[in-house]
Amino acid sequence: MDYELNEDQRAFQETARRFAESQMAPHAARWDAEHIFPKELFIEAGALGFMSLYVPEQDCGIGLSRLDSALIIEELAAACTSTAAFISIHNMALNMLARYGKPELKAQWCEVLATGQQLASYCLTEPGAGSDAASLATKAERDGDDYIVNGSKCFISGAGETDILVTMVRTGEPGPKGISCVAIPADSAGIHFGKPEEKLGWNSQPTCTITFENVRVPADNLLAEEGAGFGLAMEALDGGRINIAACSVGAARACLEMTAAYVQERKQFRQAIADFQNTQFKLADMATDLVASRQMIRLAASKLDRKLPDKTAVCAMAKRFATDACFRICDDAIQLHGGYGYVREYPIERYFRDTRVHRILEGTNEIMRLVIARRLLSEHRDALIS
Repeated sequence: MDYELNEDQRAFQETARRFAESQMAPHAARWDAEHIFPKELFIEAGALGFMSLYVPEQDCGIGLSRLDSALIIEELAAACTSTAAFISIHNMALNMLARYGKPELKAQWCEVLATGQQLASYCLTEPGAGSDAASLATKAERDGDDYIVNGSKCFISGAGETDILVTMVRTGEPGPKGISCVAIPADSAGIHFGKPEEKLGWNSQPTCTITFENVRVPADNLLAEEGAGFGLAMEALDGGRINIAACSVGAARACLEMTAAYVQERKQFRQAIADFQNTQFKLADMATDLVASRQMIRLAASKLDRKLPDKTAVCAMAKRFATDACFRICDDAIQLHGGYGYVREYPIERYFRDTRVHRILEGTNEIMRLVIARRLLSEHRDALIS
């Protein structure tokens, strides 16, 4: 097994790093403080292919592997974790539309979404259906050539500022088999957006509730077929979990780099705090957890690219481990900075706030443990642990 990146991967990584350092890092604190959703940035990112990373080339994407995409997401997150996370969510929604939409729908939306001129939201969570996604209640009833959609979604990233809502709805029986997926234009009559949520982090992207009140959607906006929606949503989340884990690694890496520099400059008791064994041990543990997180992500991405049977469980492992471990790294970075880590003069507190939600979204880490345990307790456990 070769752990080294190839020439193309290093080029992707370097392009993303230069973009992140020049176009994201200088503005990230202001975006956070002023709650700015940087739409102009998404057009710039689209020009580099970052808004359509693993979307097929025939659908205006750049057709990268999940492994290559994770390298780019990590670099973007090292500059602004919140904005990188929205780019990840947009990619997830666009990929669903590109792979499962009808030709007319793709012709209307793929190019403008891939270029970042328009944006997409992924709409699964409801007030009464968070971790239990199979119990969602938003209903789509057939009316001639249309669906009529009623219900609500909550905690939707980008809501109120995005242009297309890739939405899971109930078209049939209770449970997962009755769920379908439709692409709903955000300016459709009967859609109401709630007030933006005031959040701990992720302040460079809006989050709010969406209410659908007799919203008429063309039946041709159905992705795949009726009853396939739950499967599409879970398939998308495998990749989404890799991406959000990569966001955590990017943030943790930035914190570790800043901390390693800080402890060599900061003096206490007439010596740099880097000279204390306690500091060195803490840095060693932070670096070890960072590398372990990155390698788990790359393993999961490789399995997802190859469509191996244990891909879902390993993606859950990577998401669970990396988001927990990297949040601890950000927390430890604050501790080693002392009081300076707690103030906004240093960006570490922003990374800390932005990574906290990663342990909740794309499936809570408690749900990740259930996904892993079910595979481990199944007859296919050998493929997972051998």
